[in-house]
Amino acid sequence: MKSTLPRHPNRRESLLMLAATASSFGLPAWAQTFPDKPLRLVVPFGAGTTTDIISRVVGEAMGRELAQPMVVDNRAGAGGTTGSSLVARGQADGYQMLMGTVGTHAINATLFKSLSYDPLKDFAPIALVGYTPTFLVTAADGPIETLADLKAKAAQGQGASFASAGNGTSGHLAGELLKARLGGQMLHVPYKEGGMAMSDVIAGRADFMFYHPAAVLPHMQAGRLRALGVSSAQRSAAARDVPSIAEQVGAEFDLVAWFMLYVPAATPAPALARLREAAAKTLASKEVSDKLLAQGVEQRPLDANAMAVFGRAEVDKWAVLVRQSGAQVD
Repeated sequence: MKSTLPRHPNRRESLLMLAATASSFGLPAWAQTFPDKPLRLVVPFGAGTTTDIISRVVGEAMGRELAQPMVVDNRAGAGGTTGSSLVARGQADGYQMLMGTVGTHAINATLFKSLSYDPLKDFAPIALVGYTPTFLVTAADGPIETLADLKAKAAQGQGASFASAGNGTSGHLAGELLKARLGGQMLHVPYKEGGMAMSDVIAGRADFMFYHPAAVLPHMQAGRLRALGVSSAQRSAAARDVPSIAEQVGAEFDLVAWFMLYVPAATPAPALARLREAAAKTLASKEVSDKLLAQGVEQRPLDANAMAVFGRAEVDKWAVLVRQSGAQVD
């Protein structure tokens, strides 16, 4: 799968340019005082998740930039659809935002037979907060030491098993793409949440899984997990010594999780411009970028038009994988 993220030469300069562009609009008088009360950032997943952690990092810093508190509101449930629907149906005045993800705004579009919101029509993007590749990991003391070992196991006997945080998650779909690239038999084993899946990989009860850097890096460093590859076309900044899967299999393999700030589509243009300006300045700060990188989140700023193009391309890309996997949520 080919990346849908355009390339940009300099992250910080690009973010500051976006901020300058946003502030160049001639805002009406009322917009000069926006916001004049606390804002709310809805997180469609539970406390302690990567989405929650980066939302709190960005929310706190963006609140300082806007001179108003940013309240983080966790509304988990139904694969992120509960919180996403809440914002889609909410008041479009700029005071309520959503931390959308590759799941809520790309995968769910095909995964759910009947989705309670339209990821493309019901939202306006504020900023691409960043993206994170996932690591293909196995038990450090297990027999699978390389991607070639995994391919060999998949070709023998009962094949290989891979765990994920659930049907239709990015980890599940990355496993399906790997199966298509390597061949052989690979059995998907879905769990209720990623931590349980990772524990079983460490214990050798499942052969491998794809999971995000913030969760697996401590176990890699402690010698409990071994990384065989990374899901992005390029190596991850979080572990430069881990090769990409693409460079090992000699075929396209570029799947990343990502996080994007959204507001309801009908949000007035002046409020949208103010939020985009504040988000760009926030993400350009070294403090925020360092904290995001500690979670394995890398940045590649996009302007409003590029975000729209990116969103559509991601829906289309993940739709192919969802259909190939047969995953479906009623």
